[in-house]
Amino acid sequence: MAIITARSDCGCSDLAVRCNRLVKFCRAALSPYISTGERFSEDMINRILPDVYLIEIPLPKNPLRVLNSYFFRGGERNLLIDTGFNLQDCWVVMEDALRQLEAGIDDTDIFLTHAHSDHAGLVEYLATPNNRVLMGEQAVLILEMGLRDRKFLAASALHLHQSGLLAAGAPFTPGEEAVVKYASNKAVRLTKLREGDRVKAGRYDFICVETPGHTPGHVCLYEPNKKILVAGDHILDSITPNIGLWTLNRDALGEYLRSLDKTAELEVELVLPGHRNIFQNMQGRIADIKEHHARRIQNVLNIVGREAMTAAQAAAQMEWDLTYKTWDDFPFNQKMHAAAEAMAHLYHLVCQKRLKMSCAEGIYYFRAL
Repeated sequence: MAIITARSDCGCSDLAVRCNRLVKFCRAALSPYISTGERFSEDMINRILPDVYLIEIPLPKNPLRVLNSYFFRGGERNLLIDTGFNLQDCWVVMEDALRQLEAGIDDTDIFLTHAHSDHAGLVEYLATPNNRVLMGEQAVLILEMGLRDRKFLAASALHLHQSGLLAAGAPFTPGEEAVVKYASNKAVRLTKLREGDRVKAGRYDFICVETPGHTPGHVCLYEPNKKILVAGDHILDSITPNIGLWTLNRDALGEYLRSLDKTAELEVELVLPGHRNIFQNMQGRIADIKEHHARRIQNVLNIVGREAMTAAQAAAQMEWDLTYKTWDDFPFNQKMHAAAEAMAHLYHLVCQKRLKMSCAEGIYYFRAL
């Protein structure tokens, strides 16, 4: 990578102690623990580390509420991580944040943790002939197919049918799914990254860590000297990442659990996630997430009996940490993602030879052995 690094002796060995002194984080995240005298309007920008700023990008009418975008101020090159939906509300905040940070977009490279629209939607407005858009190799293929072949729309339509949602009465509106609706619509030049590639921004020297699961092409950035992990949607603090299967071409949950084990081997003191709280105890959070999926697997096994059942039917009976009283109360997008999560767990159990799967008229059915 050609991003220039300005070396510094600023480490994070005492990060755990200093982070405990944080007093407030805008909307349940951490606030800056270094007093710099910098002031930004509307509390949408927070300095969280030397030369590192959190930009909170709103996600209107979405339960995630906010996308955590991170700006790393470099020497000759800055680095912006993740962008927000392709939506005017998101662009207004991003544009204003970059203006307040006095960050020239031509001098700022963009790293996208994965291809979901809440992370990559604004890329068409941020890419220029003079900067680079960096993504994992698999994520590049997904984003390019999304534009060229309308892959996101096709996957959404296929999922509606094969999960049984359409047969259960869900409307055939695949374009209303958030990943489809708020995706970037313009092709940009993308730079592929692979496991072990370096991404440098000022005093920070990151290593790419491939973490498939949430999406096939998800990549985290790991700073071994400062023990920081930019986690995207791989590990979140107060919510569990959605592990959904939209097309039956991989064991998404199996991939995710292996990626968690891989990440657990890293020495990390601070996690910068794509949503909600910045946090410290990565090992504890990984253990919590693995326990969550173990409970969900058992929940699915308790639901699926000898009679064949679709993913939508299983999802309607599964336990969800949501405020809706009944399955009928779930909004369209929530039903889509719940059915995809059910499909991921059901297919994982098929791969483990703990359930049987069959297909009739393009709809997949699952039953006990």
